[in-house]
Amino acid sequence: MERRALAFENHSNAELLADCRNGNRDAMHALYVENQRRVYSIALNYFGGDRDKADDITQQVFLKLLRKLDFRGDAEFTTWLYRLTVNQCIDECRKNRRLLPFSEWFGRPDLGPNTSLNERFDSEEVSRQVRIFVAALKPKYRVPIILKYVEDLSYKEIAEILNISIGTVSSRLNRSHKMLAAKLGHLHGQI
Repeated sequence: MERRALAFENHSNAELLADCRNGNRDAMHALYVENQRRVYSIALNYFGGDRDKADDITQQVFLKLLRKLDFRGDAEFTTWLYRLTVNQCIDECRKNRRLLPFSEWFGRPDLGPNTSLNERFDSEEVSRQVRIFVAALKPKYRVPIILKYVEDLSYKEIAEILNISIGTVSSRLNRSHKMLAAKLGHLHGQI
């Protein structure tokens, strides 16, 4: 299986898509191998660590991508793929008419071998509280937070993915920060 992906190791996503359009199954597999982590990561964080939901979203995104193959090249492939993934996550929420809580959104920081049990507990508690409050944000505020702090994307990349202006990205992140600061003020100095 991995041998098929290695045959396309030096191909760009655009080249892989062209081969996919020509029916090349190995190129389809290579495109999946190259990009599935991005899709899975967004879905996993959007749905609060729900691995089953992230697997489902990843499968749905790649089925849609490979069925339609409608990438036009107006933006970077990864920008388009992120947009496709975010839209699939939003559609899934609409379908279920409920938002799922985050469970493992912020990974536990590396506390080191000399960290006391109390410090470890405090750190995990802070992470848990941050996840709870991030999960409570509306999707229009939650998604930019995920794209910025989990995927480490720039404001420009987030704007392209969400099809909004950079100013709107900045505004939504600023508003998200203020909402989180209001809810998490009691943790000042611990974050």
